[in-house]
Amino acid sequence: MSFAAAWEAACDVEGWLTEAQARRLFAAAGAVPPGGQIVEIGSFRGRSAIVLARGARADVEVVCIDPHAGSDRGPQEIAAQPALGEADLAAFRRNLERAGVSDRVRHLRDFSTMALRRFDGPVDLLFVDGAHRFRPARADLVRWGARVPDGGRMLVHDAFSSIGVTLALLTATVPRPSWRYVGREGSLAAYVRASPARRLGETRCSTGTDFAIRIAAKAALLSGDISVSLSSSTSSCASPAIRLKVVERQRRSGCNTWTVPNR
Repeated sequence: MSFAAAWEAACDVEGWLTEAQARRLFAAAGAVPPGGQIVEIGSFRGRSAIVLARGARADVEVVCIDPHAGSDRGPQEIAAQPALGEADLAAFRRNLERAGVSDRVRHLRDFSTMALRRFDGPVDLLFVDGAHRFRPARADLVRWGARVPDGGRMLVHDAFSSIGVTLALLTATVPRPSWRYVGREGSLAAYVRASPARRLGETRCSTGTDFAIRIAAKAALLSGDISVSLSSSTSSCASPAIRLKVVERQRRSGCNTWTVPNR
């Protein structure tokens, strides 16, 4: 199956995945070893699910997780809208059928935190495009990310275009040396799981992470919902570390502070 054919099947499906991002997703799916598992969090109407299913080997399972509750459809569509959710689900199923991949996808209609209990085994490729709010996005990255084995990959959509996702990504991956940033395609960020032993000797500096930190800081300072304080400290790189202090003002129950090295 070529990428051109996969994109032709997916491009008319409503969604925000660009052709360049779809190409990267297709390649990542194709790299999953025989018998492996792919998990997508946030399927909406099936645009990316089609790309994943078309790109993966025949014996690789593609699991798509989405409650289709009509919630978290966009910045102004947080609350559940059951009628919209049912319409999204019908479109999702119809689009998979039209693309010829309905038998290649296992759909878990549930919230990602609940679906975790129904899923067994490692995740060779994790594609995160679920709720874009900080707390649920971070929960997806941490809890589902823990299922990715050494050498496995994680791709995160809207990594640099959604403040909640950006901050979640920074606090979930930068302090953990097991995640290595390997590049991006627009707002799609790519990471590979690398054990501490494999990372010995690697440079600690990463222009990709530095870029993400600066984007997060700028976005947060412009936001009325989250404040970020920056301070310098010594790091193993020549440039200073950046301290991100994230305060969700809606809750006002405390804050979390992380020292994020510029690496």
